[in-house]
Amino acid sequence: MASYSLSTMWSQGRFRSLADFARTARRLGYPNVEISYVVGPEGVEELLSCGEVGVLSLHNPVPRVTIADGRTSDALNLASLDEEERRLAVELGKRTLELAAKAGADRVVFHLGGIGNDHFPEERELRRLYDAGVREGEEVEALRRRARERRAEAVGPYLARARKSLAELAEEAARLGVRIGLENRYHYHEIPSVDEMHLLLADYPPEVVGYWHDVGHAEVLDRLGLVDKRRWLQELGERCIGAHLHDVDGLQDHRAPGHGTADWDYVARYLPPDALRVFEINQRVPEEQVAAAIAFLRQRGVL
Repeated sequence: MASYSLSTMWSQGRFRSLADFARTARRLGYPNVEISYVVGPEGVEELLSCGEVGVLSLHNPVPRVTIADGRTSDALNLASLDEEERRLAVELGKRTLELAAKAGADRVVFHLGGIGNDHFPEERELRRLYDAGVREGEEVEALRRRARERRAEAVGPYLARARKSLAELAEEAARLGVRIGLENRYHYHEIPSVDEMHLLLADYPPEVVGYWHDVGHAEVLDRLGLVDKRRWLQELGERCIGAHLHDVDGLQDHRAPGHGTADWDYVARYLPPDALRVFEINQRVPEEQVAAAIAFLRQRGVL
């Protein structure tokens, strides 16, 4: 049976302590957790010392800290053209890798950055139209075409910085015996695309850098007509070391599996048995849905 975890995403604002979250996770059927980038230093130490659950993965950057300009650490862009920002993002990534090794977690999920920090205007309009019920037509096709053109024209220097950051992180990961999982992203300006993921993975052995599949992110960009969700696992499944599992309602993700309309068939078919399954469910979802998600994905052949 594949290993599975519950992300600390679900803990936000629900518990007095991360130890309380860990006890609840175990009661609901989750023997392991993933520490997400919203957990601060005290919460990390509490989770690691409470002895209630295993920690199989971390989601960079952990712990969350506030940097000099007032932003939190998860706002930093590993593909930034600002070298100071990029280097700080790498430094915090290395700290996460070290923490993972200390915790006995052998996988760390990374967002590799994006083309700046702003969503493309074409994507914002596509999302507005989708929510209004407009999914096809000349206006939609024109927006998709312009988004693809905008990304292709702009990505070059940002991708180069992302590759540089990954090289520095991979060196540290190899030293520590921790694997980096590069995640497919939720917004179209973010790196990498499917083709870029092929390029990045080709530089490293599977025991150092792999692919991390986010079901909700793939589903949303597919619904917008920007990226075929099946390409990720069909083409990259052999390099997949983990997955974030959550359902999608319209364009809203992080629902409990079984409470949305995500396509689980291709996930069950292409997700490797040894890929870690992480239930990444938001904090508004009630306990009973979190507990029931395990049986639902077993029935669908994902777990």
